[in-house]
Order: sequence, then structure tokens, then C-alpha cells
Amino acid sequence: MIKVAPNSLQPTTEVEPAVYVIDDDVGIRDSLGLLFRSVGLRAELFHSANELMQSKLPPIPSCLVLDVRLPGLSGFELHAELTKADVHIPIIFITAHGDIPMSVRAMKAGAVDFITKPFRDQDMLDAVTAAITRDRARLDADRARLDLKGLFDSLTSREQEVMALVATGLMNKQIAAHIGLSEITVKIHRGHAMKKMCAKSLADLVKMAEALGIGREIPS
Repeated sequence: MIKVAPNSLQPTTEVEPAVYVIDDDVGIRDSLGLLFRSVGLRAELFHSANELMQSKLPPIPSCLVLDVRLPGLSGFELHAELTKADVHIPIIFITAHGDIPMSVRAMKAGAVDFITKPFRDQDMLDAVTAAITRDRARLDADRARLDLKGLFDSLTSREQEVMALVATGLMNKQIAAHIGLSEITVKIHRGHAMKKMCAKSLADLVKMAEALGIGREIPS
């Protein structure tokens, strides 16, 4: 089963993007590899979906150029397996036998693009650029959430509780009554939470809580 390595803390702008090509036509596979490498992209080539399924994908901006018709698992079947495995990689489907229903199916499944062979090099490069841009944004968002989670985990349990209650919109006095502390103590915990979370304002702290999925409801 395909695996994705844990996200790293390295900014994605400093990482060489990768394009994974799966096509059983060696001529097309090799020509795509040459095309992508000519513009500075890392290209990894596979003959079948099963080959990719045995791989471990690094957490770098990437996309998958995937032939619809393959030996063994088809392109659509591989896409379903990736989704089931919670592997989120932008996919560009390619085929020599495309029709409107097939392209509609691909786009509904979440494909970035659906390209019919033969294709222009520039069309392929444009599609890959868009896919990698999308994946870079996803990885950066994932990394930001991990960083935020790390800061939240550094809070004491009381600071976490106060932060969650602040995010519900309660005032200091209401929070104090809810958890049985003095208003001054609540202010101290809130101040510590803001400092540890690197929040510049109360609104900033609330946004962080929302991003972490806490403070949506007042705990009983």
C-alpha cells in the first residue's frame, strides 16, 4: 500500500517538486520524463499503478500524471485507492481514448485536468504547474496546522481550557464563573496562552482556536 512520509518543517519553496508519471507506453512515459526534467522538475516514472502503490511518497509538492487505461489497476481505480488511503496528490489524467463522459468522471473525482493524447508539451507543463501550485499550498497549510498544534500542546491544561472558552466568545468574567477561578487568574492564563501561541491580539488567538477546531461550543 502506498504511504506518504510525515510532513517536514522545511518550507516547500525550498524543495524540488516532483511529478510521478504512470503510463504503460514506454515512449510516452520516457518523453514525459524528459519534458519535466528539462524544466527542473524531478520526474519518477512507473509502468503500472501497482508500482506506485509499493512506493513511499515524500511530503514534497508533487502531482501525478496518470493514464486512464493501465495494466492491472486502471487510472480511475488507482485514484479511488489513493482517496481511500487518504493520499492527497493532484492528478492529471491522460488518455488516447477520451470522451466527454470520461472527462466529466475524472473532473468529478477531483482531477486537476484531463488531457487527451497527443498533447502539446506546453499544455502538459501548464497543467503540471497548476497541480504543483495547488499541492504546495496544501502542504504549507498542513505544516502551519502542525506548527499551531505544537504551540497549543505547549500550553498547560488550564491555559488550553481558557483559550477554548475565549474562542466561544465568553468574557473573562463569564469564563471565571464557568471554571471557578477569579477574573484576574483567568486574565493571567489568557495572557500566557497568547504569549505561547504567539498571538498578537485576542482576535488572532480566536482564529488560531478556530483553525485547531476548538472552542466551537461551550463545554458543560
